[in-house]
Formats: sequence, structure tokens, C-alpha cells
Amino acid sequence: MDYRRLGKSGLRVSEFSFGSWVTFAKQVDIQPAKELMTAAYDSGINFFDNAEGYEAGRSEEVMGQAIHELGWSRDSYIVSSKVFWGGAKPTQKGLSAKHVTDAAHAALKRLRVDYLDLYFCHRPDVDTPIEETVRAMHNLVTQGKVLYWGTSEWNAQQITEAHLVAKANNLTPPTMEQPQYNLFERDKVEGDYRPIYDTFGLGTTIWSPLSSGLLTGKYNEGIPQDARAALPGYEWLKEQFTSDKGLARIEKARALGRIADDAGLTLTHMALLWCLNNPRVSTVILGASRLSQLQDNLKALDHKAKLTPDVLDAIEKVMQNRPAEPQRF
Repeated sequence: MDYRRLGKSGLRVSEFSFGSWVTFAKQVDIQPAKELMTAAYDSGINFFDNAEGYEAGRSEEVMGQAIHELGWSRDSYIVSSKVFWGGAKPTQKGLSAKHVTDAAHAALKRLRVDYLDLYFCHRPDVDTPIEETVRAMHNLVTQGKVLYWGTSEWNAQQITEAHLVAKANNLTPPTMEQPQYNLFERDKVEGDYRPIYDTFGLGTTIWSPLSSGLLTGKYNEGIPQDARAALPGYEWLKEQFTSDKGLARIEKARALGRIADDAGLTLTHMALLWCLNNPRVSTVILGASRLSQLQDNLKALDHKAKLTPDVLDAIEKVMQNRPAEPQRF
């Protein structure tokens, strides 16, 4: 396991990290959670990702109990939460100073920690001034309850505004962004954010590197019963695979599988290594409901040398979706 700086910060995060979206408290209870987290931790993973919106906070409760029972030293791991979807009442959602603060305190209790290493604004909030959100985050940092704050699925303009507000008011700016990034979703990481990586020292903790399982090849012949897309409440995900766009992506996944075979890789490993190949990626968040899945994902690190320039070129010929270079005048 190698480690990368989280943007310009001094924090070093493992190149693979482990997240609990969909799995913890949905598919995974405390005992399998402990097994998954132990395997991740023992492999060198030091960042564990969570959010208030994952199973209405129950995901954080499972992770917090697992960490407590495993007895890890607090200085040996990084844990995160995200704020936006905390409940149905007006004060339980969004990025108001009240909800940002209340959600942080609730996450601390659920995760059983004294501070959050990383705290993300899970989505932009058009109804709350960015200055209010930045100031709320700054206050949590100065109180020692949050070490680094960031954003998730914000655009470059919104991130820029947060930095300008922070600079103008002597407040703590965001350190990192958590965008979706995989072979099918490239525009933000490779396009929109391109001008701000060096300007602000932006770090990225990318999610869905396997495009919700599409880049494992398991949807090539339909939707398996044990897949995320078959879970109750995730019909929206199922539609992504059965729509015309989804079916076209499955055809590309089949073509990518042939490239992986020729390179001596599995499609899963090739897709994960492709994400890691981008130096702007600080860490790739893995998700797994079974220990065998996580163990297989981790084995990708043994095959970095197989992702050669020729393989990368072959991938681009199939995808044909690389964001255009910005025009220079």
C-alpha cells in the first residue's frame, strides 16, 4: 500500500480506502463489518469513509462500534462523515450553520470519536450562503472537532467561491473534494477541476471507481440477485443498467474486459488501477459487502505494472470520453 498527500495538506492517505455506502447497516452488520475493516486496516488502508445519510446514520453506528471493539489506536486511522441529508425536518438537512454543527456532533457520537479527521459537505446547498457554511466548518476546526473539511460533488466554481470567502474572512478553506470518478464519469475530475488543483491544492477522495459494479463485468448478462441494483430502495440504480445508456455502457464494459484479459488483468483490477493512475486522485474508496470482494480489490495493487501505456491507449479507444483540453488564448 502506498500513501498520497491529501491535496496540499500534510495528511497522508492510503491509495485505497474503505467506504460503507449501501453496505453497512444495509447488507453488513457488526461482525462482518469488523472482518471487512480488519482486512482493510491490516492491508494498510488508513481512511474509512462514512456519512450521516448512509442508512440514516446507522452506517456510522456500525462503523463506530466496529472500531471500538477492534480497539484501534486513534492516531492510526482516518475517519470521515458528510453532512447534508440528516432528516426530514428543515433543520435536519442542508448546509446551514445549525445543521452542519448538529450533524458533526451526532456523527462524533455515532462513530465514537472525539473528532472527525475529514468532514464533507455532501452536496452544495443553493439555499445557504457559502460564507455561512465555510464559517460553520471553520468554527468546528477551531474547536478541534474537525481536522479537515471538504466538499462532495461541488463544481469548480462553488469550490472556488468557498476558497475566496475563506481567504477574505480569514477562515479555514476546504482541503478536499469527494467526486464520483471512474471510466464512465470523468468530467469533474479531469475537466472541471483541472484549473483548481494547483491553485488551491485540492485533494480528491473518489467514489464509485467500479461504477456501482458495472466495471466488474457482473452486469454483462443481467442483474444478479445479490447485486446492489437488486436491493429494495435502489431501483434508481437498476434503471441505470437497464436504460439505453446503461446497455451501451455494458457493451463498453465487455470491450474493456477483453482489453483486461489481453493485459493479464481482471476488469475490476484494471478499472481500479486506471483510477489510481491519475495523480490528482488522493485515494480510491472501495466498497464491499463480502470479505472476498475486498480481498480481490486489494490484489489490484499487485498488478500496477500491467497498466502500460499501450493498455491505457486501448482503453481510451474504447471509451472515447476524455474531457477536452481547455483552450489557450
